[in-house]
Amino acid sequence: MTRIDAKFAELNAAGKKAFVAYVMAGDPDYDTSLEIVKGLPDAGVDIIELGLPFTDPMADGPTIQLAGGRALDAGMTLQRTLDLATEFRKTDDTTPIVLMGYYNPIYSRGVDTFLNDAKAAGIDGLIVVDLPPEEDSELCIPAQNAGLNFIRLATPTTDNKRLPKVLQNTSGFVYYVSINGITGAAEAQATNVGPEVARIKASTDLPVIVGFGINTPEKAKGIASVADGAVVGSAIVSKIGAGETTADVLEFVKSLADGAHEA
Repeated sequence: MTRIDAKFAELNAAGKKAFVAYVMAGDPDYDTSLEIVKGLPDAGVDIIELGLPFTDPMADGPTIQLAGGRALDAGMTLQRTLDLATEFRKTDDTTPIVLMGYYNPIYSRGVDTFLNDAKAAGIDGLIVVDLPPEEDSELCIPAQNAGLNFIRLATPTTDNKRLPKVLQNTSGFVYYVSINGITGAAEAQATNVGPEVARIKASTDLPVIVGFGINTPEKAKGIASVADGAVVGSAIVSKIGAGETTADVLEFVKSLADGAHEA
């Protein structure tokens, strides 16, 4: 059982929905980013989604693209991202960390080396958005064999013919993308999301967590009420990009977490 599995078992036993927070590793710099990440669990975050900075993030909107640029300009690398996770694990051995990114940096490092290093750093799961199920032998299956969850994205265009393929080797949870398009492009609507979550859950026992287009506590509550939890990324990253203090960022995160937990 991974930390992700254990967290969902704990939440399920308590009758609670999950709140997942996304931040870009190294944004705006390593030290500030580490301070924010360390503060997320006390702000109510159940699972941390840690962005791996990359030059060509095709799924991300302008807010997260800029965050990746700031992190890269500040010297962030895949190794430094793993270093950040390692440092976090010195004081927190229970909060799951999902590394979200793209395949190029992992491929450049070498899959086996990366998986060994990620496991040692305390990473629990991977979201690699540019590797479709047809490429599962490339990273997904080796990751699962190494004890890491491989989390797949389903979208509004994932029809019933495609869904079984998407779910085939997915573990940890299913990440449902609530809108067509990039992060931060539109607002999620619970009335649209609810039937899609139900459709996915009819085909899997995994929790279904919804992200993209959630930017207020009310929206987090509404989406979590029709799913197993909610993910917020761009709204948090925009606060960091605006230069708000760590305390203010974490206060905003807590308001979002409280919203999701009220569902």
